[in-house]
Amino acid sequence: MSVFPQIYLKPEVTEYLKSVFLNKEVVAAVGQQEAESRFQKLLTCLSHPPSYTCVRASTHLASLDEIRHKLEEELKNQQMCSLSAEEVSLQIVPHPQIPDVLLLPVNGPRPVKQLSSEVVVGAQCGSAVLRGAHVFAPGILASPKHMKVGDLISVFSDLEGKCTRGATSFQGSRVFVGNGVAEMDRSSIFCTDEPAKGIGVRMVEPLYQSPSFDGVLPHLAFLQNLPSVVVGHVLGPRPGERILDMCAAPGGKTCHIAALMGDQGEVVALDRIRNKIDRIHQNAQKLHLRCVKAYCFNSTQAVSSDPAQTIEGPPFPPESFDRVLLDAPCSGLGKRPNMANTWSLKEICSYSPLQRKLFHAAVQLLKRGGVLVYSTCTVTLAENEEQVAWALNAFPCLMLQPQEPHIGAEGMLGAGLTPEQLRLLQRFSPELSWDQTEMTSPLPCRAGRDTIGFFIAKFLKN
Repeated sequence: MSVFPQIYLKPEVTEYLKSVFLNKEVVAAVGQQEAESRFQKLLTCLSHPPSYTCVRASTHLASLDEIRHKLEEELKNQQMCSLSAEEVSLQIVPHPQIPDVLLLPVNGPRPVKQLSSEVVVGAQCGSAVLRGAHVFAPGILASPKHMKVGDLISVFSDLEGKCTRGATSFQGSRVFVGNGVAEMDRSSIFCTDEPAKGIGVRMVEPLYQSPSFDGVLPHLAFLQNLPSVVVGHVLGPRPGERILDMCAAPGGKTCHIAALMGDQGEVVALDRIRNKIDRIHQNAQKLHLRCVKAYCFNSTQAVSSDPAQTIEGPPFPPESFDRVLLDAPCSGLGKRPNMANTWSLKEICSYSPLQRKLFHAAVQLLKRGGVLVYSTCTVTLAENEEQVAWALNAFPCLMLQPQEPHIGAEGMLGAGLTPEQLRLLQRFSPELSWDQTEMTSPLPCRAGRDTIGFFIAKFLKN
């Protein structure tokens, strides 16, 4: 059900995306009307959250059933402590194809009445609320002049980033995401001495209701989008291997790889930003994983010119790794919920050259007979299928491989790939699930389709 407007994009970006989804190959295959319908559904579903929450269970530490039981107990206790009088039955189901995934349905959109007192939050904060989070103080942009602790308040998300921090009201483009109770007064939120921390508004009547996972089983239950979990399984890590995660922060996929290896072997994680490396270390420590080694380093420069190099960290000699994950920096146009993206077309199109530089390094660092997995969280052809077509041409040593599990759709037409090649790719296309029949089907049945937009390609180096 649609309650929000379509994602806000600059007109030039909308036209660019339309040209992608209505390219000649697609229109010839499905027809103009169906292609147009899919594109409009994409714009609509991107502004809405998926109909479930995906939790990756740390099955290297406990069984799935044990984690499921503990999670039920934790969330029931959370519900009992909630300020809301409403009680919602908890349903936690295992994914039918992925052995370390638990699914929780999201209840929404719900009939929540707007209040006269209003808080405005940033778009990123608003998206987090739609996925079960409370409102943390740094995300608050505007609040009533005399707001105090305990006030009931409606929360709105600023769509275009035009609300001035510290304002008492805002009448620009915004959407309602639910009601909450103020945990701080206005003066504490906008104090000038030091930035406020902690929960500013505790959500009691969210428009989309799902559990808050703040502090819930931090070493056993890891919130992660379903396609991001699939990537780890497609990579297929084995105990004792040496594996490279080239663009690793914040470390969710890194830690998943280490867990799938039973913490036996070595997972090297690289990222360019220092504080993100600290986050990877924290996540690995929280999940009791000792085989992760993280370095602050630019992966485009990760290949050493000295094949005899013995230094442990980067750069590395060619053919140093059994498997490589290139979860590439991208335009992020598949992220959900996302009500607004204010990037220019130049920014959207700026990632392809960087992805190709990373590809060059990945192929050199991979051993012969090794596996390379390339993934993005975007929906463009240029960053997905066209990159695959380019890679197959640029690196004759690469061959596309079947993916397991394969729960998304096949690749999109338009990049000149053969039908056989497209079937080996995995594109998570949420627009294909955006109809009433699909959304009312059992949770495990729709979990592979009602996802963020995502893309996975798996290669073998001959």
